[in-house]
Amino acid sequence: MSNTEVRTVLNRLYQSWADNDADAFAAFYTEGATVVLPGVFQQGRAAVRDYMAAGFDGPLKGSRALDEPQDIRVAGDTAIVVSRGGVLFTGKDSVPAAREVVATWVFTRLGGEWSVAAYSNAPAH
Repeated sequence: MSNTEVRTVLNRLYQSWADNDADAFAAFYTEGATVVLPGVFQQGRAAVRDYMAAGFDGPLKGSRALDEPQDIRVAGDTAIVVSRGGVLFTGKDSVPAAREVVATWVFTRLGGEWSVAAYSNAPAH
């Protein structure tokens, strides 16, 4: 997985976020994917989809996510990406420092496509 491939997958994933499309967003995750956020644990693509659908119907409505890869490591069909980012809420042009996160992505290549097997983030500050 090259830097270009990482950015392409993340850009497509985050376009589905900007579209508030939980189905398209969850399609980037493997069937058994895990998501760990402060106070949140979701397991499985369906759980990710339901979590994001609730967010898009509520506090994440009209938001978009920013993500900038800081480190990319590839070993065969697995890639680990450490990134920095956050949620950009409607009407805002930057992510406040208090809402910035550092994230770890685990990608796996299945059938030639890169999918998210695990995602976790924590406050950057």
